[in-house]
Amino acid sequence: MQLTISPENPIEWFALRANLAAIPLLHIQIMPVLAKAVLEAADNGVFEAAKNGPQTLDELVQVLNLNPKALGELMGLLTAMGYFNYKNNRFTLTRMARRFTLKDDPMSVYGMMIFNNRVVWHWMSHLGDYLKTGKGVQYHDTLSPEQWQYYQQGMIAASNIEAREFGLRAPVPRSVKSGKATQMLDIGGSHGQHSVVLCKKYSGLTSAILDLPQAIEQAAPLLAQQGMGDRVRHQSGNVLTDDLGESQFDFILMSSLAHHFSPEQNQTVASKVAKALRPGGVFIINEFIRPAIGAKPELIGSSTDLFYGLSSTAGNYSIDEISGWQQTAGLTSPKVINYRTVPGRAMVIARK
Repeated sequence: MQLTISPENPIEWFALRANLAAIPLLHIQIMPVLAKAVLEAADNGVFEAAKNGPQTLDELVQVLNLNPKALGELMGLLTAMGYFNYKNNRFTLTRMARRFTLKDDPMSVYGMMIFNNRVVWHWMSHLGDYLKTGKGVQYHDTLSPEQWQYYQQGMIAASNIEAREFGLRAPVPRSVKSGKATQMLDIGGSHGQHSVVLCKKYSGLTSAILDLPQAIEQAAPLLAQQGMGDRVRHQSGNVLTDDLGESQFDFILMSSLAHHFSPEQNQTVASKVAKALRPGGVFIINEFIRPAIGAKPELIGSSTDLFYGLSSTAGNYSIDEISGWQQTAGLTSPKVINYRTVPGRAMVIARK
């Protein structure tokens, strides 16, 4: 997926073709303002204030207790960005904004917007240091309990859409499809969205979510809301140091965790997983994929690669690197399923 600059008239078309449009100026001046405007709108309740119908600016000011001039400027930008329609002096949420910004929509990214605004935005000031040292923020080591809560809510929001597609398309062993008692291990799954969707689909499947104690503390109430009881439960631990056992699981998932580990650590995990899988078992590594330099541009994969390097340990990995860990661990040659709803993201699947 790409964010493109599209001309709206012949003069703009000519400026782009003649290399007269200062594209970097749009990147450095306009795009940061666009991102921060959406984040602050969510954090200040702007979208929720318009949930029940069209609102005038004065009505929004009264409800939100914000400065009229500043809010007017924000609403003008949000309208230009497609979050609101403006007619008869009233602002109305667009179909897109209603789906993705409101707290109660099952596909909303509201939690991610709050996490990004209150926690992630400050990390970006460290990018210069990261470029000099290669040392990321390592946020798992520094999050406060409140930030862990924002993080877990953000991760749920980020995986709402993906989890649905995962449930529809993730290949599972015949043993799981049969409906007999089978066991899943969800490594670093915290909120449990992926486990829940599979356990609802397959009646005999239960899942253990292995995660850090501080993650479980904030994720447990979120998982409880899913109403899965003992079929999806948390297990406190660390995959890098814990023994996963031998022939214990029919299905093992590691989603959005490989980018926190070095190549050596990911190889260690893959070897543990291979040992812990039962014959015929499936291992899926779920990640944004780093595109090769010089390959077809892929903005999401490239931007998340830099972001994960800055914020954590490694950054994204290529398909070849991920499948290499699985094959070195003795698993069969992997299959790749690219997500349709989340560009730049893939399941890399191997079997025992």
